Amino acid sequence: MDSSNKFFRVVSPEELLGPLNDTEKKSAPAELYVAGPMKIPLPRPRVAIVGSRKASRKGVEAAAEIAKMLARRRVTIVSGLAEGIDTAAHKATIEAGGQTVAVLGTPLDRVYPRKNSPLQEEIMTNHLAISQFPRGHAVQPANFVLRNRTMALISNASIIVEAEALSGSRHVGWETLRLGRPLFISKSVASNESMIWPSEMIRQGAHRLNDPENVVELLRSESDTQESS
Repeated sequence: MDSSNKFFRVVSPEELLGPLNDTEKKSAPAELYVAGPMKIPLPRPRVAIVGSRKASRKGVEAAAEIAKMLARRRVTIVSGLAEGIDTAAHKATIEAGGQTVAVLGTPLDRVYPRKNSPLQEEIMTNHLAISQFPRGHAVQPANFVLRNRTMALISNASIIVEAEALSGSRHVGWETLRLGRPLFISKSVASNESMIWPSEMIRQGAHRLNDPENVVELLRSESDTQESS
């Protein structure tokens, strides 16, 4: 994929997000490659919606509903352009007329999965795609772990919609908590007794997602607190 004509820029994390604290700087890449017309620094609030690549129909529908509701409330939706939950979140946001950010595990001129090439092209043309990997960088599994950490850094809160025991969503979740940001876990994931990490995350401060409106309310409350301090 040719990123040369898609508003391509190389930016620092602070140019993209605004000032970072010491905790945020620890996991921030040195630079980021971005393509798309979205205004920088990125608009707030931003919420990551993540989950299984092999998502169930119910999970895909839930991700789409959450994304549309948040997008209609002027929340920028962040996800990783993977199959399943990520794809549903991006597409639903676009359908709702909202803004979406794709954080890639590949350089901007590569696409994974290949079938998401049209979606990546749409995002690079009308929204924003972000990668921490330069052209020519090898695509390998470790990229996606780093991508998930960067996704948490970019987002003011994260939502895990559906996941398996070894889901990469765990990395987003733990990094979100390490950064001291709100993490929401769907009821189906939080109540799955076959997995240990959801209950551990809840003990560390994650919230069970009862209503997506709760995400907006918490972000609004935190924003009001920051402005008054």
